Amino acid sequence: MCGIAGAFGSSSTSAASVAEVQGMANALVHRGPDHGGIWSDGDNVCLASRRLAIVDLSSAGHQPMHSPSARFVVVLNGEIYNHGDLKARLDAEGRSPIWRGGSDTEVLAAAFDAWGIEPTLKAAIGMFAIAVWDRTARRLTLARDRIGEKPLYYGRCGNVWLFGSELKALVAHPRFRQAIDRDALSGYMALGYVSTPASIYSGIAKLAAACSVTLRVYGGSSGETPYWPALNVARQPRLVFTDPGEAVDALDTLLSDAVARQMIADRPLGALLSGGIDSSSIVAMMRNRTASRIETFSIGFRESSFNEAHHAAKVARHFGTVHTELYVDASDVRDTIPLLPQIYDEPFADVSQIPTFLVSQLASRSVTVALTGDGGDELFGGYPRYAMGARLWPALQRVPRWLRPPIGRAMQSAPASIDRAFKWVFPHDEVSGLRGLRPGQKLHKLGGAVGSRDLDGFYWRLLAPWADPKLLGGVLKSSRFPDPQPSRLGATIEEDFMLRDLVGYLPDDILVKIDRASMAVSLESRAPLLDHRVVEFALRLPHDLKFRDGTSKWLLRQALHRHVPKHLVDRPKMGFEMPIASWLRGPLKSWAYDLLASSRGEASALLDLRALRKLLDRHASGVGDGHQPLWTALMYLNWAHARERSSQAPARSAETVSRIDRLPLVTAAAACV
Repeated sequence: MCGIAGAFGSSSTSAASVAEVQGMANALVHRGPDHGGIWSDGDNVCLASRRLAIVDLSSAGHQPMHSPSARFVVVLNGEIYNHGDLKARLDAEGRSPIWRGGSDTEVLAAAFDAWGIEPTLKAAIGMFAIAVWDRTARRLTLARDRIGEKPLYYGRCGNVWLFGSELKALVAHPRFRQAIDRDALSGYMALGYVSTPASIYSGIAKLAAACSVTLRVYGGSSGETPYWPALNVARQPRLVFTDPGEAVDALDTLLSDAVARQMIADRPLGALLSGGIDSSSIVAMMRNRTASRIETFSIGFRESSFNEAHHAAKVARHFGTVHTELYVDASDVRDTIPLLPQIYDEPFADVSQIPTFLVSQLASRSVTVALTGDGGDELFGGYPRYAMGARLWPALQRVPRWLRPPIGRAMQSAPASIDRAFKWVFPHDEVSGLRGLRPGQKLHKLGGAVGSRDLDGFYWRLLAPWADPKLLGGVLKSSRFPDPQPSRLGATIEEDFMLRDLVGYLPDDILVKIDRASMAVSLESRAPLLDHRVVEFALRLPHDLKFRDGTSKWLLRQALHRHVPKHLVDRPKMGFEMPIASWLRGPLKSWAYDLLASSRGEASALLDLRALRKLLDRHASGVGDGHQPLWTALMYLNWAHARERSSQAPARSAETVSRIDRLPLVTAAAACV
């Protein structure tokens, strides 16, 4: 695992400065504290790497690395889990060099020599962001893994292209200009994250998952080219099984192999365990692959409706792991909030960003690699909004399109007292598909969805935390969703929503959250469910193997039930959230008001602070629940304040700025169970 950065001169007269690129790399020390390397051709290109050594801890794994022919120079962020297989294939073909070490980067560089860049990308199983300089053709190729686990930003600043694993690397370059992309901010206010291809800064893009882009000295950019179109995989014929048990066998075999590959490490390894279906499945497979004690880590809350730690502890006892849990309260959140702009680099408002950081920090004190259950909901149908959307959209289509918006607006403007009536209509949270929201909130979100004229808008309104254009100011007129899809993506509503999540919400929210949170404390997170072979299997599953008899994630549950009793894992989905609504009325209330009162500058002016203050007043007094739009806006202001402070602060070394100070663990209880 590494952080990568670099610069590429886009003409014969431009040059990439080694000193400037070194500053970019220094900003990524947290991603790679073990070694730093830099290489320049003395003219157009300069590549840099920060290494977190996981496989082959020797200097033979240091980057940048040359291919055996010296034609290619490579920097890699991530892991190639099948590098052993690729190495054996090269040996069998008689195309292998004299191997210097055992790193995946060395194998990747040799494969580029033997097969070329795109065939190698297609052969690789892993999570990665790669930069490859072709010294013969004088072109730079950037590529990202199929699902988007590893990030890569790039953009042109004058006549120099910059790229890096995180935005802070680009910001460190003297030619970078921090101009806010106002369309990206509008999208952020709708969704709580900045969606691909945008970043919060104008002119800087996120490379899309499963894509590569080539930059040439003469001719500029090739444009992003997909090498693994997920939608094409989803449109292949469905898998056929003689009985459900055969499908369970197939999934069990695939997932077991994915976990085994991702357990390969020369550093201590553990797992993040919530006690739910996904993370429990990963720990079950780990237990089958090793006789050693597995270390697991969980986060808990004192508020029972948000706490899953006791479920995780039961699963840990069943598997006999060495389990450590940390109970978090509002003071821990208050201490972590100032770190968030430095961790995420751009506004990010998924409330689980904080417990994700804290559990990563907890794990990093014992292990260097942690397996996670990320991806299970998007692949096997775990989010309640999938089933809810399938029920509501057909009914909504019977309502004339012109009538939907006024009905939606009426639902959204209903008084707070509607909470009681709505709770009577939907007595069980899991029935509504919006578990964790107060009834009035559910009505507001459903009102937005009811007002949709097409399926694309319906999806985004169900996904958006609380799209509220009244909070936008200046030239920002309305919340903005990503460009609409031209047609339905899946055969059913559930499959359509899952595919949209796979190519959007998963890489832009879920994977951003775990990558930045874990790498901030130099912890490598790995997600076996996102092995692309598992993804392809899930995309081609028949619908009734994901949703059956009112049960979501049916097939994944059946596979898990072979390893753990049903009563330990079968329960309504909770999500990894915090009691932000009550904390904004209590221990975080003064922080929120202070943040609003101190908001100044151009970035803050893009929000309507008066409307935001009114919303906070209503929420704090208990009149309705506005915590979702509040948190989204407050996280933007928190980021804007940090940005303004950094522009005014005395210059510090990029390495000092990049360091994330580790907070004291407040109530950690470690036990062998």
